[in-house]
Amino acid sequence: MTENHRITRRSLLAGTAGALVAGHLATPATAAAGVDGFASVSAHGLNTTTGGAGGQVVTATTSEQFLDYIDTVGTLIIQVSGTITISSKQGVRPNKTVIGLGTSAVINGGGLDFYRSYNVIVRNLRFTNAEDDAVNIGQNSHHIWVDHNEFAGAVDGAVDVVRGAEYVTVSWNWFRGTDKSMLLGHSDGASSTDKGRLKVSIHHNFFDGSRQRHPRVRFGEPVHVYNNYFRSNELYGVASTMDAGVLVEGNYFENVPHPVLVGYGDSGPGRVVARNNMFTGSGTPQTAGIVQVPRTYYSYSLDAPADVPRIVRGGAGVGKVV
Repeated sequence: MTENHRITRRSLLAGTAGALVAGHLATPATAAAGVDGFASVSAHGLNTTTGGAGGQVVTATTSEQFLDYIDTVGTLIIQVSGTITISSKQGVRPNKTVIGLGTSAVINGGGLDFYRSYNVIVRNLRFTNAEDDAVNIGQNSHHIWVDHNEFAGAVDGAVDVVRGAEYVTVSWNWFRGTDKSMLLGHSDGASSTDKGRLKVSIHHNFFDGSRQRHPRVRFGEPVHVYNNYFRSNELYGVASTMDAGVLVEGNYFENVPHPVLVGYGDSGPGRVVARNNMFTGSGTPQTAGIVQVPRTYYSYSLDAPADVPRIVRGGAGVGKVV
């Protein structure tokens, strides 16, 4: 058996059949077309994030299959069909693409956990009712791309990046009424592991009636928040704390009382540069200090902020992977 030692003959045949039935959906699953931001940067021995490209294609239709596939050692494309109910946070090994088929793939009740993992793509999935975090990227994980998913009902974070993780891109996701949407840096006491890390790009996400943490950042630099649509966020949009460096640009804030905060709760102030954003029915952003320039790491282009609501509503969420 190859290094994909946890794949049984039965599961491999089932996965191959699923890929053939999926037809056109097997093709985008095999490539990392569109990866950008920090997940595309050459670092830690990887040129970019490719996920399971080049690996076997399998299809999970049951929780048992899904848990077996994400715990498999080796390169693998895991297609998710239907609703997969799991509990707690389940670890994902390196070199995986986890992608939903069609518009009805759901991870319910639990979430995905990254512990010293790397080179993983998570796309086209609905995460519902996670009893903890829906996606937890931690413990020095790197090159993770979370793209075109939907999040609702997580008890804790929808997407958290903590404990020295970095080179992460969170793009084109729909946060539907989430509470603690995104936490970057888990503790005020984590300077030794997080300072200078937590490099994250957050773009073209729809923070739709979500409450807070879009994101809340400690220590990380640079964190690049651009071309997102913030709508009716009850507490605040972005918060930079504990000397984090955050660039907020080209976003559209609608009915957000506190679009950008410097410092929050018991956490000390961070640094924020805000430029070229639009505010409708929203408060005035707080800014402070200077921030590392993301273009030092990667190139990008900005959509006009006035166009962001239309672009993001049309492209964020499941069923829109191209």
